[in-house]
Amino acid sequence: MRVLVTGAAGFIGSHVCERLIADGHEVIGLDAFIPYYPRAIKESNLSNLTGQRHFRFLEVDLRDTDLRESVADVDAVIHLAAMAGPASWDQFDLYVSCNITGTQRLLEALRAVGDLERRRFVQVSTSSVYGVDARGNEDAPLKPASPYGITKLAAEQLVFAYHRAFGLPALALRYFSIYGPRQRPDMAYNIFIRSLLRGEPITIFGDGEQSRGNTYIDDCVTGTVLALTGGQAGEAYNLGGGIPITLNEALAIIEDAVGTTAQRQYTAARTGDQRHTLADITKAQRDFGYQPTVSPADGLHAQVEWQRTLEAGT
Repeated sequence: MRVLVTGAAGFIGSHVCERLIADGHEVIGLDAFIPYYPRAIKESNLSNLTGQRHFRFLEVDLRDTDLRESVADVDAVIHLAAMAGPASWDQFDLYVSCNITGTQRLLEALRAVGDLERRRFVQVSTSSVYGVDARGNEDAPLKPASPYGITKLAAEQLVFAYHRAFGLPALALRYFSIYGPRQRPDMAYNIFIRSLLRGEPITIFGDGEQSRGNTYIDDCVTGTVLALTGGQAGEAYNLGGGIPITLNEALAIIEDAVGTTAQRQYTAARTGDQRHTLADITKAQRDFGYQPTVSPADGLHAQVEWQRTLEAGT
């Protein structure tokens, strides 16, 4: 297939592009390099793709670019581009424009070039649509507790509206806390590992007993690629790691991997942060064979080794 991947220079997007190329697909990658974190990090994410014969990269902002040429000949779209993280309280307009308006313009470009029924659309969503307590299956109440979660739920519903109105074969994947090599520098595990490697204190928001059903990047990518040809249009699917772990437990694993003890500083929990997440992945297992294989300990050790290499090179 020829697959369009938005957010291709990001943590997950770059891994997805690499897997698609390895599987023999042709990939068009789009990214706007919005300065949420340093551009150099995203450019580094693309290093394994640069020069690949079946990969083409375009620096494109979904919000203000004519996208019809980019989507004209694609068989499928994996829509990863979005603003994530806790800054949505302070940058609401940016999150709305990137997560909702950008999605709408991408969908409209597909509608403009026609043949919607033959173009698979994978909308990447988030466990944040469930709110503070994200445990259970896809029928759990949708109660996002942050503007980020609200914009992602709106984008998800917008995609489903195009499915119902115009026949776009679209589904949504609700990711649960992805981690591993290339994880964004603002994410907790990246911060913890970096601080430990540098001998710096670690700030923990809340009591550290908040839990996550984290998903290792390789499992996330496998599930995403499986969804290109599996799963039911018009449906949402959880993609999670299946094993809950508290922040304190994760930090203990990281301490063991790094070989040092953290200087822990506990502070108030952040507004809108999730307390517990754990995906019921029964639906994804049934419909497209998704099965995570990487344990939290193995995944965190792999991320530590990646970040150790980065630190050695700085």
